[in-house]
Amino acid sequence: MLMGVHRYASVPMPLHPPRLLTATGTDPGRIRRRNEDHIGENRDLGLLVLADGMGGHAGGEVASRMAVETMLQTLKETLPPTGKDRNGTLEALHGAVIRTNRGIHEGAGRDAACAGMGTTLAAALFRKGRVFLAHVGDSRIYRFRNDRLQRLTTDHTLVQELVDRGLCPPEQARTAAGRNLLTRALGIEPRVEVDTREERLQPGDLFLLCSDGLSDMVDDTALEALIRRHRDDPDRLPARLIARANDCGGRDNISVMIAAVPAQRAWYHRLLSGARRQP
Repeated sequence: MLMGVHRYASVPMPLHPPRLLTATGTDPGRIRRRNEDHIGENRDLGLLVLADGMGGHAGGEVASRMAVETMLQTLKETLPPTGKDRNGTLEALHGAVIRTNRGIHEGAGRDAACAGMGTTLAAALFRKGRVFLAHVGDSRIYRFRNDRLQRLTTDHTLVQELVDRGLCPPEQARTAAGRNLLTRALGIEPRVEVDTREERLQPGDLFLLCSDGLSDMVDDTALEALIRRHRDDPDRLPARLIARANDCGGRDNISVMIAAVPAQRAWYHRLLSGARRQP
């Protein structure tokens, strides 16, 4: 049984083919009273944004909400026409994160109650056969393709830096002390380094955006098994992933966003079925 606020939706997004089905969910978990995660989407743009806030009092909630709202509004204003300028699309996504960071940093300076607030960010923008990704912090973006789960982001944490330098074995990273100490976050400094990348879409691709409330509780092997088992029911996948994180302890807020590219065969059979029903 999930507790707290949660949202699930499976809707066609009005994009160039292939179309997307999205499903989202957020839950406070079993330990924390407040949910400092925030999620949002713009179906017309094909944009998913997830933020995991941090800060005293209500600072984390403020920062994550500002991050999502600013990203959605900025890209609505600055995104070039679909498919006409791939470089411009990536630049607009990067610029939106820079603007979001500045807004959160300035907001923290104006309100003593929000001093030191910050947030992670994971954003995915789907445009005409491609996905553009932006990432700051330890919220993650995965792709499930050909029955395999691949992490498309690298955590901006102290432990991950130690792993990259060969000073911490990867198998110890999940339980290492200070594994959630961030080396990058939005709002902490007036400038921030943003990781961006572009990937081609394939029929059957499934993308997962999540806060560390999921990835800390459910490792990549278990995530892959869960997605493989429930791949054909993406609208219920967020609820299943959140439930598993809670079953494993639910020590943090848990947010999940799914974007699934329908397989060509599914659309082919649906087309045939529709033709058979016609008089």
